[in-house]
Amino acid sequence: MRPTSLLGGRYELGDVIGRGGMAVVHAGRDLRSGRRVAIKVLHRHLAKDPLFRSRFRREAQTMVGLCHPAIVCIFDTGTDVIEDGSHATVRVPFIVMEHVDGQTLRDVLRLGELTLASAVQYQLGVLSALEFSHSAGVVHCDIKPANVMITSEGAVKLVDFGIARASGDLAPMITQAQAVLGTPSYLSPEQALGETADISSDIYSAGCLLYELLTGRPPFVGDPISVAYQHVHEQPAPASTDVARLDAVLATALAKSRTDRFRSARAFSEALGSAAEGIVRGPRTAPAMSGHAEVAAVDC
Repeated sequence: MRPTSLLGGRYELGDVIGRGGMAVVHAGRDLRSGRRVAIKVLHRHLAKDPLFRSRFRREAQTMVGLCHPAIVCIFDTGTDVIEDGSHATVRVPFIVMEHVDGQTLRDVLRLGELTLASAVQYQLGVLSALEFSHSAGVVHCDIKPANVMITSEGAVKLVDFGIARASGDLAPMITQAQAVLGTPSYLSPEQALGETADISSDIYSAGCLLYELLTGRPPFVGDPISVAYQHVHEQPAPASTDVARLDAVLATALAKSRTDRFRSARAFSEALGSAAEGIVRGPRTAPAMSGHAEVAAVDC
């Protein structure tokens, strides 16, 4: 049974536009303003678990404070009370966020038509979002193509702060099925080792993203355990972009040691912009795309 069609007496639920292991996302409409929205609803069975309710609540609290053009906006949060099938009720939390017409970078990569200039522009958009979130003390912890959306106008939107954490938070990462949360293909070496994630961890994951944008594949492939091992102990195959300075930027971002990586998203962005000079012309904003699909962010 899906949640009631009206949440909080205000938000009308439409079709499902995204699913993940933690939540489902509906297209929706705010009846007060008439605005189109996306509504992320925690799965009912997870709503009974305090750990997942806490994670979902933390995502909402984190994103409410992040107002930036390259980060999806949160408008509201709430709780819906539904029956669980055993004559009992469950309080299911939801997040009301900006509805984005576009597609994810994962979809763009699958099309296989990404130019070098577009790859750099999209990466600069992601780094802009990270620079802002890091300045607010928030580490994303799950940078990957599925969590980056490109709007129909070509703008970058970073989404899904579901496992984000305060940069000074030294508590262990929440785990699911005994595994550190995060996506293996984009996991930093320290995350693979179960250590605390920080700004440098996002830099590494962004480096993995750039590697895939430039080559069409993540730096390491295989089963999750094998990929985690490679992140810690092995070097990826050279990207061979034919632009030596660009290859050097990638190598710095993917350094195994945190201290050898770029110290900030801004430093990464400046180095990338300098290395790509002559490749990317005009304003450093993501190029427009032809055609789009209706999508929304969920944890993948």
